[in-house]
Amino acid sequence: MDIEKRIVELRELINYHNHKYYIEDNPEIQDYEYDKLYQELLDLEEENPHLITADSPTQRVGGQAADAFTKVVHEVKMESLNDAFSEEELYAFDRRVKDAIGNYSVEYIVEKKIDGLSVSLEYENGFFKRGSTRGDGVIGEDVTNNLKTIRSIPLKLSIPQGMTLPYIEVRGEVFMAKKDFLDLNERQEAMEQKLFANPRNAAAGSLRQLDPSVTASRKLDIFVFNIQRAEGISFKTHSEALNFLKKLGFKISPNFKVCKTIEEVINEIHRIGEERGNLPFETDGAVVKVDSLPLRELLGSTSKAPRWALAYKYPPEEKKTLLKDIIIQVGRTGALTPNAVLEPVRLAGTTVSRATLHNEDYIKERDIRIGDTVLVRKAGEIIPEVLGVDFSARPENTVPFKMPEYCPVCGAPAVREEQEAVTRCTGIECPARLFRSVLHFVSRDAMNIEGLGPALIEMLLDKGLIAGIPDLYTLKDKREELVALERMGEKSVENLLLSIEKSKENDLSKLLFGLGARYIGKRAAQLAAGYFKTMDALMAAASDEIQKVEEFGEKMAKSLESFLNQEQTIHTINLLKEYGVNMESKVQGQKTGAFTGLTFVLTGTLPTYSRAKATELIEKRGGKVSGSVSKKTSYVLAGEGAGSKLDKAVQLGVNIIDEDTFKKMCED
Repeated sequence: MDIEKRIVELRELINYHNHKYYIEDNPEIQDYEYDKLYQELLDLEEENPHLITADSPTQRVGGQAADAFTKVVHEVKMESLNDAFSEEELYAFDRRVKDAIGNYSVEYIVEKKIDGLSVSLEYENGFFKRGSTRGDGVIGEDVTNNLKTIRSIPLKLSIPQGMTLPYIEVRGEVFMAKKDFLDLNERQEAMEQKLFANPRNAAAGSLRQLDPSVTASRKLDIFVFNIQRAEGISFKTHSEALNFLKKLGFKISPNFKVCKTIEEVINEIHRIGEERGNLPFETDGAVVKVDSLPLRELLGSTSKAPRWALAYKYPPEEKKTLLKDIIIQVGRTGALTPNAVLEPVRLAGTTVSRATLHNEDYIKERDIRIGDTVLVRKAGEIIPEVLGVDFSARPENTVPFKMPEYCPVCGAPAVREEQEAVTRCTGIECPARLFRSVLHFVSRDAMNIEGLGPALIEMLLDKGLIAGIPDLYTLKDKREELVALERMGEKSVENLLLSIEKSKENDLSKLLFGLGARYIGKRAAQLAAGYFKTMDALMAAASDEIQKVEEFGEKMAKSLESFLNQEQTIHTINLLKEYGVNMESKVQGQKTGAFTGLTFVLTGTLPTYSRAKATELIEKRGGKVSGSVSKKTSYVLAGEGAGSKLDKAVQLGVNIIDEDTFKKMCED
């Protein structure tokens, strides 16, 4: 093996995955796989110190501060830990510690390694003053306002009576509980937004939001596990310091254990490994530390990590079991997801009998069939997935899997569009996707029913107050039930019912967009409504006629024709007619003005205008807004944080303008 070449290759790989993990919050490999790459590089560099360079990943902790936040210099370096993957490495760690401390006796403390985002919390005279991310260990990001939204972080410490504590800085791990992670991804799916890969990814992305209200909605939590520095108090052991932190009101590292021998340490690590599948939070290992703080001073640190601590990493557990059946689950967006029904198998401390198969392509690529013996793993220790098949154990009578042509919940056609991996139910009344259908229907660009957010829609569905979109217009007869709902009252109910009643007068374009036909966005709905004038005329039109609408192609036209001719859609529209919802267009065709014939693309964040406001100004003047840059684009309106669209505009030579220029164009 060419050692120098392998070292260069490992550095490039690790730097790439560091960027995906720390900067983009979008990891591509399991932590265990990353740790193995890192350990290989570390070993090669230790054997060949003349090949170590200043820019090697081993010479820094990792990560960078994002430019969106103020940088914070950590007075006490927030170090990372060396990793261990075997008992032999734990015994070697114990020998190194004992050789270094001589005749002193040593005790270790074992804590669960929470998989989250490390932060520093600073308090002055008991009050929370600043919080920051670890960043690269020396420079982090000021995320004080976001940390204040985490309820387990005390804003004022419970300092014992008679004690003064002028300053204390503590370190903790922000994380997201498994249940909250699954709930968040369910909400992301319902809003047709990107899903998070794992709880650590979700916690990191949530803590680095520019809007603290978004962070507050994500249900983050924290365990505090260290005192970085303090004035007016000192301790002899780490366990003593943890107990003091608990008295101050912090949620400390859970169920830590002080061990007198390395054998006790190993037993505790095994115990944590057995129970971790049942823990409410994700843990990918256990942390072993010397308990004595004076001994830690004696042991010191390398340029990268302390010599008095080690992180033991559990390998991802994989087992074989029988795939008994494949069933289809319909999500809130109407996505049909195949799930494996398994012969129960024990994985990471829990019994697994179901696993995701992702989509039709995933099954075909691995040729997964009912009756196969399959290899199963818990992805991110939470969601079980089928990795592959033991073809040597395949029975003779197995057949390739096929996705159903109709939704198993409501019977509506299930369609997989070209260049998409997902098969979707197209039924607007499907109970499985009803939450998403109602949420879209009431949104601002659709029927704009104020006061009807996700939480209230959930309650209305759970209480049986609505069972479909038209039922919104029967809520006026259920006033008492509405008033009795959590966080509702007479005034809130009155405002909600007025908004529902007002929505009956909306233009046909808003109704059409609100019904949620595939490919029919806000602008397409406006153009179709302006062309056909009435819902009846639109429902009677064939796809050839619909294609005559400006900007409509064959794909959009056929999708709209199919949707409007579905039994469920017809039933919903007829009920909406019965309840007095307007079915006619007031739009007088395409507007003309200063921007007639011009196409704009918006990218980045504008100083004062929202995207919706800029779009409105363009369309009022006869222009149109596109989501992608092409040679036909007239102008790219770019704000702060403009990305790939701006790059493409430069490549194609498209005119690029800022908000000030845009304002002048609007005035002219």
